[in-house]
Amino acid sequence: MRPPRAARGAGPNDKIPEPGDHGIGRSRGGLTTKVHALAGAGIHPVALLLSAGQAGDNPRLVPLLDALAQAGYRPAHLLADKAYSHPSTGRELRRRRIRHTIPERCDQVQRRKDKGSAGGRPPQFDPGLYKERNTVERGFGRFKQWRGIATRYDKYARTYLGGVLLAATVILARP
Repeated sequence: MRPPRAARGAGPNDKIPEPGDHGIGRSRGGLTTKVHALAGAGIHPVALLLSAGQAGDNPRLVPLLDALAQAGYRPAHLLADKAYSHPSTGRELRRRRIRHTIPERCDQVQRRKDKGSAGGRPPQFDPGLYKERNTVERGFGRFKQWRGIATRYDKYARTYLGGVLLAATVILARP
């Protein structure tokens, strides 16, 4: 026999599930959390995602793009560093019809050249446009102004994500 609902208390109201590792993972600097973000041209974050510190950047790009698409947006052009140069990323961006400027890593260039004509053409790369990629770095610089974000004090990933979202909201509200 179960007690009546009022005696049991309220059920969980968790909209964001807590990951088993609490978003904390081992990297070179010790236990850390990584914030993945897409930033707009105005240095404002437009999509955010947390992962453990040892997680790679490239696997988080598709979930960020999915979150952006769910909000009804599609980037006109994506600027990213070499961490996103995996061929699967290029295929996914072409599938979504998102133009991109991502430099190739030297091992990928060599592998493509070793294949000869079967390796395909090199991806189009505009160095002038790539100089604008610093918007992401400047956007993270704004996050670093928040001590609680720069140094994670929160025990739970949900709480930390709440702080990151609060900081993002304030950054968006600034002129």
